Amino acid sequence: MADIYRWRLAPDGLATRRQLRALGLRPGGQDVVAELHRPRRRKAPLVAYLYRVDRAKPVRPMTPGRAAALAAAMRARRTCPNCVTDVGYCIPPSLGMCVPCHDTPPIRKDTA
Repeated sequence: MADIYRWRLAPDGLATRRQLRALGLRPGGQDVVAELHRPRRRKAPLVAYLYRVDRAKPVRPMTPGRAAALAAAMRARRTCPNCVTDVGYCIPPSLGMCVPCHDTPPIRKDTA
C-alpha cells in the first residue's frame, strides 16, 4: 500500500506527473510511491499520485515523425468542418464548428 499524505504535506523528493514534466522528467516505469489527498467538502478527496524524482527518467526527445503527427492532429482540431478553413484556435467540441459559422444563421432556400 502506498503512503498517503495530506495536501501540501508530502516530503521533498516526491512529485506528480505534471511536476515531473515541468522538470523535464517522466516516471519511467516506476510504481506509484505515495498518494496525495486534497480534502473537499461533501465529496471524496482529490487524489494525486506521487513518484520519486531521483528514479525519474528524462523525457524522450521529439522525433520528426512524432512532430509531424502532432502537427496533423492539431491542424485537424483547428479546421472547421463547415467552412473548411484553419481558424487558428481549437474548435470547441460543444459547437462543432468555428464561432463565426456557429453565429451565422443558416440561409433558407425556401424563401422566394
